Amino acid sequence: MTCTSVVVSHIVMVIKNTVRYLSILFDCLPQTSVTHRISYESWLASRGLMLSPFHLRWQTTMFNRLFAYCARINPRALYLWFNSGLVFGIVAMLGSVVLLVKTLQQTLAQMTTDNPRMGGQQTLQVVVPGVNLPTSQLVYFFSALLLSGVIHELGHAVAALREQVRVNGFGMFVFVVYPGAFVDLFTTHLNLISPTQQLRIFCAGVWHNFVLCVAALAFLFLLPILLFPVYYTGAGALVTEVVQGSAADGQRGLSVGDIVTGLEDCPVRGVEDWSSCLSHLSHTPQTGYCVPVSSLQPTFKRLDGTMDCCSNNSLTDLCFSYMKPQGRNGREREYACMPVRKMVTGTRVCRSEADCAAHSNAPSVCVTPSLENQTRFIRVTHPPNTHMLFVGYPPHLQYSVSLTNFVPRLGFLHLDLPIFLETFCKYVVSLSGALAVVNSVPCFALDGQWMLNALLEATLVTVVTDRQKRELIGFFLLLAGSALLAANVALGLWMVTAR
Repeated sequence: MTCTSVVVSHIVMVIKNTVRYLSILFDCLPQTSVTHRISYESWLASRGLMLSPFHLRWQTTMFNRLFAYCARINPRALYLWFNSGLVFGIVAMLGSVVLLVKTLQQTLAQMTTDNPRMGGQQTLQVVVPGVNLPTSQLVYFFSALLLSGVIHELGHAVAALREQVRVNGFGMFVFVVYPGAFVDLFTTHLNLISPTQQLRIFCAGVWHNFVLCVAALAFLFLLPILLFPVYYTGAGALVTEVVQGSAADGQRGLSVGDIVTGLEDCPVRGVEDWSSCLSHLSHTPQTGYCVPVSSLQPTFKRLDGTMDCCSNNSLTDLCFSYMKPQGRNGREREYACMPVRKMVTGTRVCRSEADCAAHSNAPSVCVTPSLENQTRFIRVTHPPNTHMLFVGYPPHLQYSVSLTNFVPRLGFLHLDLPIFLETFCKYVVSLSGALAVVNSVPCFALDGQWMLNALLEATLVTVVTDRQKRELIGFFLLLAGSALLAANVALGLWMVTAR
């Protein structure tokens, strides 16, 4: 998932119907009589609740004192802080337009190809839960989305109070299944302050999302240091999950808690090395092994010219090929069926015959597994266990195992704690960055609308003296921004469904 993923609601039919029926049940039934309706609405209002089909909203004033305290902490520092947010908001508004134009070009370029999957990685990507977002990641998704929304609205609230604009309350809502937050500002006060003051308030939300994104990135970078007292890194990739029935499963496969330190002759110090080693092994010739000539028993051809090098049902033997040391017509390739585990144990790897001649006193040759297409033979080192021997397509091995860089120092520590922190921070980076980008777009109903209007009032008042003309300019700019965002979302959804 990218840092600027665009969050788009995806309504699953079962959830949609369930929410609708529950909303009708709990919202419409109590209103069957005037008495019940009045008491029901009073009960909701007393608790700050508003319930309607697909939408639940809660508003409170209990955080107003906290907002007011934050707005008085250090007036000089807050002035510099929100002025920085103002500059960032203006830059982000221009940058978001450039980003949307670039993403639209990339999407159109992919649409012109025969396969929608082809093309480069999009700068912005539509995220649809259940389609290109795994359902197992929904808890991270919704939690990070809610946190990003709260921090966004916290910025608006503190900036408003600093500019002497009253905050009526803070609230949270759930639309279908998607959480969010909002602040209710006193509109009269907001209209009385200058455009520059308004701009500080409107830019505060995207500014705080950007700061949260940077903070989450810093936490990810410092996570090995923060967890150093209880977890260590750099010793290998720790296995946290093995897909049952996969290529890595089995008695001599990998198990939860194993530490992978190598793939063939490629050292593995962490998850990044695991991925890069598998990619390297997928695109390089098969690794060979130095075997004494005396231990080779060549497989002979049948009368019809075919060769049965190892039985297809053999689970312990593998067919190896090598160049015959001396042949009548120059060097000839021969094949031998060999017990693979016994043969590779303690055997030196090689890339050519010269590698074997330089490190062996007895005559030896470099034999390589005789495999077809992109199939590879890979030794997986995970001490103190014996090597896991894998024969197949390398990406299948990668998808069969979940790993982490963090190895617990104590046995009672949970293996998934660092994974939880890493995954949550990555979603915070993605979604907080998404809110910063999307809300910066000069589009109707987003922060970008109010940011653009305040910016035009602050900069064009001496150039375009007629207020109606300024509003007309703002309207057309908002119309263009809305069309640009809508085109990206529509085509992005098409790309997701086409995959």
